[in-house]
Amino acid sequence: MGASLDPKALFEQSVDEHLRIVNQLRELQPLLEKTCARMTSALRAGKKILWCGNGGSAADSQHLAAELVGRFRRERRALPSLALSTNTSILTAIGNDYGYDMVFRRQVEALGASGDVLIGLSTSGNSANVCAALEVAREMGMFTIALTGADGGRCAEISELVLRIPSRDTARIQEAHILCGHIMCDQVEREMCASLEVVEKVTASS
Repeated sequence: MGASLDPKALFEQSVDEHLRIVNQLRELQPLLEKTCARMTSALRAGKKILWCGNGGSAADSQHLAAELVGRFRRERRALPSLALSTNTSILTAIGNDYGYDMVFRRQVEALGASGDVLIGLSTSGNSANVCAALEVAREMGMFTIALTGADGGRCAEISELVLRIPSRDTARIQEAHILCGHIMCDQVEREMCASLEVVEKVTASS
């Protein structure tokens, strides 16, 4: 057996790595702004935001979809957003009948529409089921966004907008994904609330 790790050293190393990655996210600001703009544009047009991912990325997808359907910081109308990892009957039926690589693609075919946005989360960028969903989404006229790690993988090749976290460590990538996701939800919510205020003012004055 190898020597036991020093808990204090492990803690400091993890925090240092986390902060290093978070600080590098400043370079992604232009891409985050584009992401938020596309999400907001879709929602203003009555479209919806779909999310997909595996494992921790599935949890992040559900978390971020909930921020839009519920609320993030502000009281406003619910925004249409859906994580494709929540219905166990759908996932197991498709997995059994078609294979696990199709579990998100079939749902995109059923629930997606032209003008919607699909956001695929994959730390490696090579999750086959996320790639399949992104591919069919583009064919359907949806706007595709990938949140990946440093390599980008296959997701980076087939998505219209890619947020690559500058790391190859799964934990650090996922931590950065949720930060980016929170920034996206905050900005989208801010823009949607501003739009609703304009509509309310125009309606009240007419």
